[in-house]
Amino acid sequence: MIIGIDLGTTNSAAAVWKDGAATLIPNRLGQTLTPSAVSIDDDGTLLVGLAARERQASHPHATASAFKRYMGTRRTTRLGDRNYSAEELSALVLRSLKEDAEAFLGESVTEAVITVPAYFNDQQRKATHRAGELAGLRVERLINEPTAAALAYGIHNLEREARFFVFDLGGGTFDVSIVEIFEGIIEVRASTGDNQLGGEDFNELLIGLMRARFADAWKASERDDALYQKIREQAERARRDLTTAASATMRMIWKDEPYELEVQAAEFEAQAAPLIERLREPVLRALRDSDLRPEALSDIILIGGATRMPIVRRAVARMFGRFPNATVNPDEAVALGAAVQAGLKARDSALREVVVTDVCPYSLGVNISRQLPGGGFEHGLFSPILERNTVIPASRVHSFETIQDNQTEVLFGIYQGEARLVRDNVAIGETRVKVPRGPAGQQIQVRFSYDVSGLLEVDILVEKSGQRTSLVINDDHVGDEAAIAERRAALAALKTHPREDELNRAALARGEKCFENFLGDDRAIIDHLITQFQAVLDGQDPRAVDHARKDFHEALDRIEGERFL
Repeated sequence: MIIGIDLGTTNSAAAVWKDGAATLIPNRLGQTLTPSAVSIDDDGTLLVGLAARERQASHPHATASAFKRYMGTRRTTRLGDRNYSAEELSALVLRSLKEDAEAFLGESVTEAVITVPAYFNDQQRKATHRAGELAGLRVERLINEPTAAALAYGIHNLEREARFFVFDLGGGTFDVSIVEIFEGIIEVRASTGDNQLGGEDFNELLIGLMRARFADAWKASERDDALYQKIREQAERARRDLTTAASATMRMIWKDEPYELEVQAAEFEAQAAPLIERLREPVLRALRDSDLRPEALSDIILIGGATRMPIVRRAVARMFGRFPNATVNPDEAVALGAAVQAGLKARDSALREVVVTDVCPYSLGVNISRQLPGGGFEHGLFSPILERNTVIPASRVHSFETIQDNQTEVLFGIYQGEARLVRDNVAIGETRVKVPRGPAGQQIQVRFSYDVSGLLEVDILVEKSGQRTSLVINDDHVGDEAAIAERRAALAALKTHPREDELNRAALARGEKCFENFLGDDRAIIDHLITQFQAVLDGQDPRAVDHARKDFHEALDRIEGERFL
């Protein structure tokens, strides 16, 4: 069985193509969104999803979230007695989604189509691929999130030629893509974005406002991670409230003292102006790269939870001179589109034959040196071979030549990026090529071939000697089955929560968080509610536990406000 997975910064989701339609897969809590959070409980048990996210404020040093932003980097997070890379934390989320899918479908899930931001580079894509393998999945394809969203909007069913601009502002990343359908082919014309811009950055503005308001009171605690996580939770609530209200109030308890700040929508929007301005350049670049004017677009599609903010929707309307399309739930569109792609991979008879192409999100090239007019050389220049937004699979060849007499070898560094100097781009490989002695100017042909799975083949031909050198750009662990198996076994050995207990763990974690967040009579009531619920749990009557948990959440809703994902 193959499923589609949206591995998100804030939330993740899974879906399956079944009975002629894409269907979201509920998790073990009955919800379609699973928070991308991992936590280690006091007894060493690993929690994933809502139970983990509810511990973020109360146990900040034992909980990790928003780790998608660090995919493809060496950054690690310490939880319990070990360090986890971003791909390992992502693998735990993927494994949880896999288990939920197997419970829902009643069969083993072995394959997946996983979505990635369109602007993920080679290292980030390979890290995502490894995360899928560590979770026990064969990753059939990585598909760009905006492309998946276009599939969710039914672009694959259109008979006419059409062009869509997909505007994807999620929790941690911002992507835009121009997607075209013609003659049974869905082609991405351009993709670009900003991997460090998302809803979390808008939350940081609200965090900053509250920190500034209570700077004197919190001076001694300004570096305390627990304080930050408490403010962060209130900022997320306030940002969501400001989607529909003219003001929102951030309330919290710190060291037994209550703090409250009312934020006006106008004040928040003024603070957010620089972030809104950052949304413009990727939009303009995508239009330039595809050589299209806004009026040539059939529709503008919004995806990602952060696009619910009125300030973002107004900005998009101003950019394009018309209102965008938000008819599909922006939190669910990517997972649904991944399921459509999974159905296409499985050649489901309910889907008409459609070919989905993609593009290089970044330019790929080599380092070169150039002779200056005075006779010296400028080194470390970037020479693109495959330009960004080239439709893939693609193969391109460029000719280079030696720059010194009697030169015996050439070192080709292989880079990904858009900067003029290679030091400002991402190094993804290198190879040395022997050349026969002779005068400067010997010809060397370099061919780059890139496919939809992100595999880059480099073929180099030295014309004088006829010597050929081939290199497949791969990551240290990609294709290393022994390394993957060893790391998968280490993750599998971790003590994970029993499936039937997670609902109760999440409820208790929420209760403990609420106890910390309130004072006086409210705190006493919460303490009583926790004690009551624990007493029912001790009775081990499943039906009584279900009723008690429902009552427990309803009581907390009346005190805290409804839960959010």
